[in-house]
Amino acid sequence: MTTTIRTRVPAGASPAAAAPSASGPRARRAARRRQLTAAGVLMTPFFVLLVTVFLIPVGTAVYLSFFSDDQPGLGFGPERTVFVGLRSYAAVLTDPTFLGGLGTVALYCLIYIPLMVVGALALALLLDSGVVRLRAFAQLGLFLPHAVPGIIAALIWLYLYTPGISPVIELFAQADVTIDFLGVHTVVPSIVNIALWSNLGYNMVVFYAALQAVPREVIEASVVDGAGPVRTALQVKTPLVRASIVMVSIFTLIWALQLFTEPMLLSQSSPMISSRFSPSMYIYDAAFTRNNYGLAAAASVVLLVCTIALSYGVTRFTSRADVSREAR
Repeated sequence: MTTTIRTRVPAGASPAAAAPSASGPRARRAARRRQLTAAGVLMTPFFVLLVTVFLIPVGTAVYLSFFSDDQPGLGFGPERTVFVGLRSYAAVLTDPTFLGGLGTVALYCLIYIPLMVVGALALALLLDSGVVRLRAFAQLGLFLPHAVPGIIAALIWLYLYTPGISPVIELFAQADVTIDFLGVHTVVPSIVNIALWSNLGYNMVVFYAALQAVPREVIEASVVDGAGPVRTALQVKTPLVRASIVMVSIFTLIWALQLFTEPMLLSQSSPMISSRFSPSMYIYDAAFTRNNYGLAAAASVVLLVCTIALSYGVTRFTSRADVSREAR
């Protein structure tokens, strides 16, 4: 016995409308493919640069760190590249000059990063509050030092730090004050001063741009509630630009760990700055003075691991702080 089921088509409707639409899923798949293709085209330049300027150099450094140039016998034979495993890493991690450089950079970061973040944020808050007149000219004046190349900036400050030619030291001498900007206790603060002079304006612009995105209604509401300028800046504006503060802190940390230009130039006038003053200078000395590329590559990998670990630690700390704040 056969049962026939008939579908009643409404009057005026096409018979094809009663059939399930097969074009819906197909159209969605086609749209999805177009989106993936567009995303791939847009992301291709990023991945090309990532592979070219980061992954390939890192892979090359890791490869070189496992090899070294040795001479057989008594050292009279030709050099040959041999696999040494982790010997270069052991040499780096037990070298007191490299560990001393890490300690110097750690001290530099402890002084430089808080001053940079707090100083740039304070300047941005002052500009945003309207206290500073001629805002555009103030921004330009603060940003101009960043436009000066790092080598030129270091040379300018080397002139100001060198006794006998520095007008600053001469001015202090007239007041019977003797100061050595490149002494054993002042060389790191002097380098911090150069870095602050060069980069404070740039980070100030970043914070000022973030403050411009803060809704004016929130600020007006805080003023209506009786908050003064200082309270508005610290308790209203600053929490709203927390993401920018974290970003600037991480970028400043990464650049601080690569300290090289300033101490390299200042080392010409100060015996307190050795050729291995910082990890980056240690790498430069190992590669281009001692011609030990395996040791330089191992030191580079160690510095990279330290940078990644510290950046990850800052990110995790700020994420947990945000979660705990939202849970209150």
